[in-house]
Amino acid sequence: MATFLYRIGRWAFRRRRLVGGLWLGALLLAVAAAAVAPAAEEEDLSMPGTESQEAFDLLDERFPESNAQGAEARLVFQAPDGQRVTAKENKAAVKDTLGSLDGGDQVASTTDPYQTGAVSKDGTIAYSTITYSADARDLTGETKSALEDAASKARDTGLTVEIGGSALEAEEAPGGTTEIIGVAVAAVVLVLTLGSLVAAGLSLLTAFVGVAIAFGLVSALAVPLGLTDTVAILSLMLGLAVGIDYALFITSRYRDERARGSDPEEAAGRAAGTAGSAVVFAGATVFIALVGLGVVGIPELTKMGLGGAGAVALAVLVALTLVPALFGFFGRRVLARAVREAAEAPRRGAGNCATGHDEPAGDRQPIAANPAKRMGTRWARFVLRRPVAVLMVAGLGLGAVATPALSLELGLPGDESKSVETTQRRAYDLLSDGFGPGFNGPLTVVVDASDAADTRAATDQVVKTVRDMDGIASVGAPVLSKTKDTAVLTAVPKTAPNSGDTKDLVNEIRGAVSGVEATTGAGVLVTGNTAMNIDISEAMSDALVPYLAVVIGLAVLLLMVVFRSLLVPVKAALGFLLSVGAAFGVLVAVFQWGWGADLLGIEQTGPVMSLMPILVIGIVFGLAMDYEVFLLTRMREAYVHGASPGEAIVTGFRHSGRVVAAAAVIMVSVFAGFIGMSSPTIQTMGVGLATAVAFDAFVVRMAIVPAVLALLGHRAWWLPRILSRVLPNVDIEGEKLSRHVPAPATAPDAAAQPLPVGRHRY
Repeated sequence: MATFLYRIGRWAFRRRRLVGGLWLGALLLAVAAAAVAPAAEEEDLSMPGTESQEAFDLLDERFPESNAQGAEARLVFQAPDGQRVTAKENKAAVKDTLGSLDGGDQVASTTDPYQTGAVSKDGTIAYSTITYSADARDLTGETKSALEDAASKARDTGLTVEIGGSALEAEEAPGGTTEIIGVAVAAVVLVLTLGSLVAAGLSLLTAFVGVAIAFGLVSALAVPLGLTDTVAILSLMLGLAVGIDYALFITSRYRDERARGSDPEEAAGRAAGTAGSAVVFAGATVFIALVGLGVVGIPELTKMGLGGAGAVALAVLVALTLVPALFGFFGRRVLARAVREAAEAPRRGAGNCATGHDEPAGDRQPIAANPAKRMGTRWARFVLRRPVAVLMVAGLGLGAVATPALSLELGLPGDESKSVETTQRRAYDLLSDGFGPGFNGPLTVVVDASDAADTRAATDQVVKTVRDMDGIASVGAPVLSKTKDTAVLTAVPKTAPNSGDTKDLVNEIRGAVSGVEATTGAGVLVTGNTAMNIDISEAMSDALVPYLAVVIGLAVLLLMVVFRSLLVPVKAALGFLLSVGAAFGVLVAVFQWGWGADLLGIEQTGPVMSLMPILVIGIVFGLAMDYEVFLLTRMREAYVHGASPGEAIVTGFRHSGRVVAAAAVIMVSVFAGFIGMSSPTIQTMGVGLATAVAFDAFVVRMAIVPAVLALLGHRAWWLPRILSRVLPNVDIEGEKLSRHVPAPATAPDAAAQPLPVGRHRY
């Protein structure tokens, strides 16, 4: 692999104009395709194989007229203190408000709360349902403004009016203040790490190119593939984070090769062959983990995984081709300013020599390098002196942070998780106050009487069974399909949608109606958004351990191939478990227990979003392997060239420690930048990924890994002979590259010498 990537790096450097032109063309095509593509419709979560999904599919078949309905809005009215919404003046205000909407563009129908009985028992709260002929995304600005204006005019009469439903729903688009801050932090870290504005800009530029192409492709394919805004945001988040990191790793290796005396083209090839090999492997692990999300069986999760995997694949391709091409465009400016100034000093002196000619030494002479005693070196030596203490502190610390994960509860966010500053959340609270906490999460009971002798008798028996249950507040009148073979009834629980009691109630109903099915021959299914959320959460809980086992097994196998070691992969897998467990602990503490929730703008605690644990595992697995590969590659490279285990650890941190730390800070900054978005899904994703990466990079890879390697010594790199013969040698350290490509002719201490004058400008 290293030799092949070496050739790609040199080719991209030589043909930089062609490579740059191809990527520019791809960027323009992606942007143009996204610009002309129609906006995708938001789709509800589905879970094939569950009772809820089976019921939804049956409703689509037996009640096709319900599919023609568009977005809905609920206008919720509350009378002033001491008054009733049924009072003459308040009733008139409500009717005037609804009359201003009835017959408007895109309005299909409005309901009168006084005729439908949509008034609370105490007479203080009422609601009307406005049905539109178009989906929420297709509602015009005039239609939404008319709804908001009607509510505003009703407020002028003294009523409290809030708007719920899907009509005003809109997915938040990326590009807010917090995301910009995250990118700004990444830029600062790049400048401090690389010591060059050009090098920092190169990493950002290439990452933006990959992200823009990925984002454009997701937008262009949104309608034919049913991709949602969440898929696009995840692609943006992952593509930006790994794109910057991959460019940083290759740029750092390029500068190291230049410091060793390689000419620019040779350095570009060697950077692609060595660091590029690690990039390919790291990207492959992220890609596989994300594509593997499809085995869970949730279409939305599968799409998120594929979208993120595509963005990562683009980031790898950009890093292997566009980054080396830009080395050729920017020349010496990629190097740190101090290095360039050190190289220019003898160049200026040579210009004043008697002959007046430059020396023909060329650019193969070494460039000045920094002293070896860096922070990474000092830290590695500290760990080598106290491996047991470092291991105990880091391991016990992560274990303590992971403890809340034992109380992990899964659910799906609704209006109750939104900020109280939104009208949707205030409408939710008003309806809960007026009609009970279960009103916002009704259960839909579907009676399939196609095989029953008497549809009406079977339906009446189901109604009686459900109505007699303790957790049921009310049961609506059943509605029959046109073919009279299916009935639907709505049951309102006494408890809130995300309550554990509601989950128990759903399971209780499903158990109780089995007797009705046996006596009548009818099929009875419980569905609705609340039941669907419960089924998805249970499916996620059941899939969590098997998916984790697959990911851990994959990690062990891949790392065994890469490092040709048995214990290094086991250590990496255990460290990954610690970092993921700690991230879950933070999610529980913040989103369930409310610790620090105010700082993040989270006003309502509740279960952690069902998709998050598996999504975090899939993403963090790949990112954790990134840092494992980049850090241990240099260690193994030193070890196989004769360094002792301790010296190999120091060498790895000397060359990669600072870069890995910078890459982790960049990734944490990018992920944390999405915490400020109002979407609970994106907020949870930002917190989970940012904390997981921080724990994995700074605690596991920087502390636990060197401590364990120090304790294992030579045994860390041991591989049984049978495995050595069976496992392929992917040569991620570039050993074969050094045999096929002559190394730069430098003295052992040449890295400290300045570059003599030459004809090249790189």
